[in-house]
Amino acid sequence: MFNIKFKKHTMVQKDVALVGRREKIERFESQHFVNKVTIDGPFPEGMQSVYFGLGCFWGAERVFWNIEGVYTTAVGYAAGYTPNPTYKEVCSGNTGHNEVVLVVFDPQKVSFQSLVATFFESHDPTQGMRQGNDSGTQYRSGIYTTSHDQLETAKQLARNYNNELSKNGFDEITTEIMESPTFYYAEDYHQQYLAKNPGGYCGIGGTGVSCPGL
Repeated sequence: MFNIKFKKHTMVQKDVALVGRREKIERFESQHFVNKVTIDGPFPEGMQSVYFGLGCFWGAERVFWNIEGVYTTAVGYAAGYTPNPTYKEVCSGNTGHNEVVLVVFDPQKVSFQSLVATFFESHDPTQGMRQGNDSGTQYRSGIYTTSHDQLETAKQLARNYNNELSKNGFDEITTEIMESPTFYYAEDYHQQYLAKNPGGYCGIGGTGVSCPGL
């Protein structure tokens, strides 16, 4: 029992991660259940994208599809080693992946900065390899950017928010910030889960501390 708990709270090493598979697993509907547009492209010209990990992706996705200016969302797995993983494999802690939300947005209607602020305010980014009662490496806090400008903005906002959290008695943030790794779409039943199951589990909850701007 101790070894299982330790594994799920420690990032697996690449050389011992699950092998996975070369073939994509065609396992989801391309149409967003809520807004009826595509979740896997092509997206309209001018759209930008970013990936956020903030705990269980069911509740995390709902946070973003309700924001004006967000074109579409989808859930999946990123920042790991195993190609084309399944949900069960990710939950084992042996793929290195995080549960993340793809957010495709119109920067003319909603800024990247405001999306990052929403990300930070919607969870507790100081908890390491867990979020609330959800425990394991797939629940770590993460921002995975798609441009250098996004990366630098995310890092600065993280520093600013860390200062605010410290003033309010919280530990250092543990948010992983990096340029976007490979993203694998999750199985269909995970996509827009809380729209399909309104009474379903949602473990998302913030610290109550506002994220300052740049």
